[in-house]
Amino acid sequence: MAAITSLGIGSGVDINSMVTQLVALESRPLTQMQSAAKALQTQVSSYGQLSSLFSALQTAANKLTGTSLWQQSKASTSDDTAVSIVGGSSAAAGSYSVSVQNLATNQTVVSTAAYGSASELAGSGTLTIDIGSWDLPPMNFVPQVGRTPVQVTVDPGDTLAQMRDKINAAGAGVTASIVTDSSGARLALRSTATGEDNAFRISVWDNDGGAAGDGAGLSRFGFDPATGLVNMEQKVAAENARATVNGIDVVSASNELSTVIEGLTLRLRKENFGSAEVAVSTDREAVKTAIQSFADAFNALSKNIAEQTKYDAASKTGGPLQGDSAATGLQRQLRALVNAGSGASAVFTRLSEVGLTMQRDGTLSVDSAKLDSATADLTELKKAFANSDTLNSANDGFGRRFSALATQVLGIDGSLTTRTEGLRERISQNSEDQAKLEERVERFRTRLIAQYTAMDANLARLNSLSSYMEQQLASLTRSNGNS
Repeated sequence: MAAITSLGIGSGVDINSMVTQLVALESRPLTQMQSAAKALQTQVSSYGQLSSLFSALQTAANKLTGTSLWQQSKASTSDDTAVSIVGGSSAAAGSYSVSVQNLATNQTVVSTAAYGSASELAGSGTLTIDIGSWDLPPMNFVPQVGRTPVQVTVDPGDTLAQMRDKINAAGAGVTASIVTDSSGARLALRSTATGEDNAFRISVWDNDGGAAGDGAGLSRFGFDPATGLVNMEQKVAAENARATVNGIDVVSASNELSTVIEGLTLRLRKENFGSAEVAVSTDREAVKTAIQSFADAFNALSKNIAEQTKYDAASKTGGPLQGDSAATGLQRQLRALVNAGSGASAVFTRLSEVGLTMQRDGTLSVDSAKLDSATADLTELKKAFANSDTLNSANDGFGRRFSALATQVLGIDGSLTTRTEGLRERISQNSEDQAKLEERVERFRTRLIAQYTAMDANLARLNSLSSYMEQQLASLTRSNGNS
């Protein structure tokens, strides 16, 4: 609030300065409250970091207790140019011999008539495109059940290029392109999907008045051998892929086999090459990565607690949580879990046997050689981390123990939650106390101003009276001197 600059005019005393100093003295506890509030906010922020890091540790521990990690597999092939691995990480371990007799193909037809260029007129009328399969022999067409034929209208002014674009925009299950050879430009049509059931036929209604198969106008783009309409030549027939997997015949409309080996997708890339050996094994690298991630999450949490609770003797300053019993208690619990043995596995009874060892600074070091050796026995390693024993917690896996600790401290009644709520309540109380003190200081200031204003007015009257008396005395003195 701005100072009252008129104070002291009557008395000549710097009352405004006096009031300011007295109010500042009365307000001193407010500065202390503000400092305390800032420290409390810092502690809340520190506990927020701890909560986040505990949650990350829980996530890493939960991955080690879940089934997907231990079922995760990786596959390899002896000839990637013939059979490649597309996807899948849950296939059961095993080996498979794959040979390919025939790759799945797209039907392709090309117009026998050549145009001088793609800008020449194509003719006019309607092309009807059906998707289905050819029954050989004879070449009878069987449309796909439930699939509606698509009609493409070709206007009298449409060029070969414009007709191509209309076919591609129709979504009829074929793609059109223009291929230019030594004779000129030709229209090529190709089914968008492989397999015998994704072949097509092209029926034509030609408005030039001629017969449908006369090889003039739009009729040049008809393909229906069953009716004798063969103005386009089939270059590639639609066929299914045919292969054998461990001697078992496999037929597929696609070159990707996603259901033959459960959890694994193979891509057939070459036919009549002999055989490719596909091996599926448990993904040890994924397990090692998960254990390393767990150690990293533990170390990030451990380092944060150490930083928050440390005391720097040189600067004589402590971390935000220095001396905080809740934080130091969590530190002790984490270290106790690392050092505690488990009956979950008969092979790996301590984390150190897996390759995780506690260091003097409270972090975990990862012995890569030990960890690599441990992943050679994934059955026991899974028990060591994921086992759950509702009757005897001593037989719980390491991952479950750390997950349980995180659940406990992050829960509604957990130490991190209750500590944070307690700090927030103190911040709220501090804010109320500050408001009350500010109100009291303002009343004190108002009272001082009123008191000093009255004193100033009295001093002004006394000074005026003193001046009057001095004038009267001086006048009497002059009068007596003259007489």
